[in-house]
Amino acid sequence: MSDIAVIVLAAGLSRRMGVINKLLLSIGNDTMLCRVISACTEVSDHPVTVVTGHQQAAVTFAMSDAPVNFVYNSQFEKGQMTSVDAGLRCAPTAETYLIALGDQPNIKSGHLRDLLAAHHAKADGRITVPVVGGIRGNPIVVPAAQRTLMLKDPVNLGCRKLTRNCPERVHQFVTDDACFITDIDTLEDLASARLNLIES
Repeated sequence: MSDIAVIVLAAGLSRRMGVINKLLLSIGNDTMLCRVISACTEVSDHPVTVVTGHQQAAVTFAMSDAPVNFVYNSQFEKGQMTSVDAGLRCAPTAETYLIALGDQPNIKSGHLRDLLAAHHAKADGRITVPVVGGIRGNPIVVPAAQRTLMLKDPVNLGCRKLTRNCPERVHQFVTDDACFITDIDTLEDLASARLNLIES
């Protein structure tokens, strides 16, 4: 698994949560971010690269015991692509990069393995994006060659622009698993995630 480097984006402002940093809220026995990182560590031999920004000190303190490398994105307020760029620049050299969101606590290592298996079987050098009911999801898988291209022009060749404007560079991993399109943006989302954890 050493050809896979994982980047977790944890720099966002959590605007819809108000002053709360949603990534540090608990779901079950872990914080939201810990659950994502735990899943990611199981699919790579490299330490996970965690991109911080908003409330950097609180995030790094909360993750101080985790086997991760932190990268601070000083431009986090300009949007997610700046965090993707920072993560891709600082992640270990690898053949494949898995870029995950810190607010998808329902993602488990099995989901990541399925996504990576589909990528390695059929992507043919393209970026693999999970698609559920026609909706684009996350995480995504970026081959090394596409990483190089994105870093040459991060503004115009960011993940979202590249996958939407250049469909020939995208491999769709079509699945019916809603975890790929479920993230936590509001307190209502959080309550639902906690309830689902209890019921599962």
